[in-house]
Amino acid sequence: MKGPAIFLAQFLGDDPPFNNLKNICEWAAGLGFKGVQIPTWDSRVIDLQQAAESKTYADEIQGVVKEAGLTITELSTHLQGQLVAVHPAYNELFDGFAPKSLSGDSKGKTAWAVQQLKYAAQASSNFDLNAHATFSGALLWHTMYPWPQRTPGLVETGFKELAKRWKPILDEFDSHGVDVCYEIHPGEDLHDGVSFERFLEATNHHPRANLLYDPSHFVLQQLDYLQYIDLYHDYIKMFHVKDAEFNPTGRSGVYGGYQDWIDRPGRFRSLGDGQVDFMGIFSKLAQYDFDGWAVMEWECCLKHPEDGAREGAIFIEEHIIRVTDKAFDDFAGAGSDEVLNKKILGID
Repeated sequence: MKGPAIFLAQFLGDDPPFNNLKNICEWAAGLGFKGVQIPTWDSRVIDLQQAAESKTYADEIQGVVKEAGLTITELSTHLQGQLVAVHPAYNELFDGFAPKSLSGDSKGKTAWAVQQLKYAAQASSNFDLNAHATFSGALLWHTMYPWPQRTPGLVETGFKELAKRWKPILDEFDSHGVDVCYEIHPGEDLHDGVSFERFLEATNHHPRANLLYDPSHFVLQQLDYLQYIDLYHDYIKMFHVKDAEFNPTGRSGVYGGYQDWIDRPGRFRSLGDGQVDFMGIFSKLAQYDFDGWAVMEWECCLKHPEDGAREGAIFIEEHIIRVTDKAFDDFAGAGSDEVLNKKILGID
């Protein structure tokens, strides 16, 4: 496993050192981070179309990051991916995810998003990256808790349509040798293991359909996030290191009562301040030879982001496991050959 790295999305702003790629990379490197995950919708750090169409421009971006002593871990299209599939009820709410000229234009936003994802495939290739972070979008989320009951075949139709929209995008990524890693997340049709399996089936198990593992979302769903690694480790190609806690009361539980984040029973925390068993997670990922980046994502409702970042770099560094290349009891080994093995087993 490589790291620590940091997802820049929640830190970018108009004031230094968060206002451009050079400044924010120097800030991150000063905290001990070794890599940055870049949000492709933020023009302060990247022009996605230019990165796709110009290897020279991509090399310039790469140069800025390397000059700070860092590596680009992955690109992210979370906002654009969301727009690949949007139920009409959410049309206006997602206007901020696309250019203002497309406000209210649901089909226009989706077409723009699909092109953005295709740019991301080419740009990832130009940066010599092999994995990409995104969201799936959602057509079915409003039926998540089925009352009234879902009509027969509704879920199958929804995933058939979702797969239809993503298949050309997955094919584009495949042509560039890049995995699409869906962050499994409430609000997306891909929000747990079962829904990911439905999507795999609908895409005929497309080889580029993979996972971004973020345990914080599973704490809020009360899903076994350690067994999830056992089940899906072959698909986990990216890792967001984010903490969370779930403290239900007699007044509120998983659904949160429409409360602000700070008042919800389930809420995100800075690394080490929540309930996630990161020792178990890092051990599981080491066991399955995960060789991607450990990328800190900060979304704490209490702690200042700069404090969360400073502590997070140290936290990840201390949890990454250097995998042993020998067995602990090698010193007691007697060596063996086929003759000795047969003798031990009593075989003539």
